[in-house]
Amino acid sequence: MASKKLFASKSSSKSNSVKVIKVANTVNEAGGIAYKREDKAALAQLCITGCFNSTYYVSDKDQLNKVIELANKVEPEFVAKLAVYAHKYGAMKDSPSVLCAVLASKGSDYLPKIFSQVIDNPKMLRNFVQVMRSGVAGRKSLGSRSKKLVQNYLESMSDEQLFRANVGNDPSLKDVIKLCHPKPGDKSRQALYAYLLDKEYNKEDLCNLVSQFEVFKKDMGTEIPNVPFQMLTALPLKDEHWASIAHNATWTQVRMNLNTFARHNVLKDEKVVNKLAAKLADKEQVRWAKAFPYQLFTAWQNITADVPMQLGVALQDAAEHATENVPDFGGKKVVVLVDVSGSMSSPVTGTRGTVSTKTRCIDAAALFACAVLRKNVNAVVIPFDTRVHDVRLNPRDSLVTNAKLLASFGGGGTNCSAAVKYLNSKNMNADLVVFVSDNASWMDNAGYGATETMNEWNKFKVRNKDAKLACIDITPSGSTQAHNRVDILNLGGFSDTLFEVVSKFAQNGNDGDLWVKMIQDSVEL
Repeated sequence: MASKKLFASKSSSKSNSVKVIKVANTVNEAGGIAYKREDKAALAQLCITGCFNSTYYVSDKDQLNKVIELANKVEPEFVAKLAVYAHKYGAMKDSPSVLCAVLASKGSDYLPKIFSQVIDNPKMLRNFVQVMRSGVAGRKSLGSRSKKLVQNYLESMSDEQLFRANVGNDPSLKDVIKLCHPKPGDKSRQALYAYLLDKEYNKEDLCNLVSQFEVFKKDMGTEIPNVPFQMLTALPLKDEHWASIAHNATWTQVRMNLNTFARHNVLKDEKVVNKLAAKLADKEQVRWAKAFPYQLFTAWQNITADVPMQLGVALQDAAEHATENVPDFGGKKVVVLVDVSGSMSSPVTGTRGTVSTKTRCIDAAALFACAVLRKNVNAVVIPFDTRVHDVRLNPRDSLVTNAKLLASFGGGGTNCSAAVKYLNSKNMNADLVVFVSDNASWMDNAGYGATETMNEWNKFKVRNKDAKLACIDITPSGSTQAHNRVDILNLGGFSDTLFEVVSKFAQNGNDGDLWVKMIQDSVEL
């Protein structure tokens, strides 16, 4: 007689709250059994977490190839909406450019509809042109339609805007102009194009900003022109010039260049330090800059000893402001399970050699957990790797303090089911459980059947029939440890939009694939 234990009917259960568990249908990058994501969900997760740099398990080339493969499988309308969503809400740059290039290679009518929403600054324009020239999306030339879109973008800019865009290389603005051959509409634009292309031009026809810049290059005693400071760094600037640059810097420029200002003695002036600290900690400017906590955490990690403590504190204040849109989940009891395994020590945006970010996956995961704790003081945060680590966080401690504490644990293998098993062993109750992990569980690998995470979650559901499980993957992968169903949602990323999605899921459950539907509903074409 066949074993009732091994071949028991999944539909028969002691409790109606326990739902059918699917058999695992793939293997993750670490070799553990897992559930394969649907194509749309997999593409979304790759595009909102993948920066096309190598991660602990996945190479940059594999990421790119998978994005292009999936983008060619799903319908162009979803590709278009995802490109806008990934850029607008996920603050991604490379993946939206690739999706636009895929649409361009297909000759899709959706590209003109989204071009201005995705290619909305000179950096994104150069990214798009670079991807098209590489040929990875299917063609190496821009093509007439893409060329026209680039021309329209250039023509929409004023002379001053176009001149300020003349920073960056591979390709440079000069390369872009050569590729798309925009036609000048007047003498001023004709002179500017010639100037940018190193051709002869009539000086009298140049706009005032270009003329001021040329004068400053010859006589640095004159007032510094209002140009991106990247244009000025090749010049022999004096400390007083750098002080003027710091005075006029945007919030983002200040965040990214504190060490540079310190090297040029700008931060020896107490008045300047006070002004920069006030700018960094300004709530409105933090919101306007759409800064994520992890970006501010990274800036804080990177400041040198020459940067005054006041500015470090201002960065921490800004990180607190950046979490203000975290929901309180309507008084629900929340448990956040934070993966602190060895693979979570990799850079959150992937490995880029000497320019890799210092912020690791564990830092981003910890920041998410601590942000939830800040708004939900009764939330429980549980770090795990091969086992659960005992820690009690103070909701009133700073994000940086709590994130550093969480990141100090673990470093071993990954056992996602251990975290849920711990909840069961303690008979803990919760309305919402949130996994923040890279999904590379392998130590609980049964080799067949359902994942142990799903088995343990169904046990948890016996006691908590209305509980919901949100699984957040913060690295590029195509699999998960818990498959989608009404009480389970899989999503990816490390941006503030996760809080909104998780909040809606906590209230309404997962109808189909909530995350994919939110992407589709958030973008109008």
